[in-house]
Amino acid sequence: MIEGLPADQLEFLERELDRGERVDWLSQPILSWWDPGSLGTVLFAIPWTAFAIFWTVGAANMVWFDWGRNNGGPSMELVFPLFGLPFIAIGLGMLSTPWWVRRAKAKTLYALTDSRAIILQGGRANTIRSLRPDEIGPLLRREKRDGSGDLILQQLGWRDAEGGTRNQEVGFLGVPEVREVERRVRALIERHRPLPQAAQQPEEGA
Repeated sequence: MIEGLPADQLEFLERELDRGERVDWLSQPILSWWDPGSLGTVLFAIPWTAFAIFWTVGAANMVWFDWGRNNGGPSMELVFPLFGLPFIAIGLGMLSTPWWVRRAKAKTLYALTDSRAIILQGGRANTIRSLRPDEIGPLLRREKRDGSGDLILQQLGWRDAEGGTRNQEVGFLGVPEVREVERRVRALIERHRPLPQAAQQPEEGA
């Protein structure tokens, strides 16, 4: 076992390996409490949640004041402020996006073996994606100043029900030393590249 990596995910990965298959590289996304992809959601959630709380508290004060002035008689208006609670819950959910993103990263493993690239995502059920060397490419590397970054192994595109184009990037996201990871992936592709036809045919008289 490699220290710091989730033991249950490592055990699942080991069961997925073929007989004799060797792991050459193993890592997971860099864990942090802040993710650039969450910035827009959090910024939107701040005014949303603040307004939802302000509206709910204001409605509660108004309804309860009228209820008390009417000597506490029965009134269906007492449930009116409760309509704001779902909006507060939605806002809190959006504010917690960085926590959920970090939790998903902590359950993700990336591996390169001598025969394929593997992306393992844990959760209620483990999801594993395998890419053979001939399924990888074109490679796309996004590298930060500290050497970490994303290595895109495959780009998928499809049309949605409205006729628009959707794209999905598959690869090793947020990994340290991404340039070294790219070198390893290129070496894997090169090892499994078919030989030229001329090289495959034995020489005459051999």
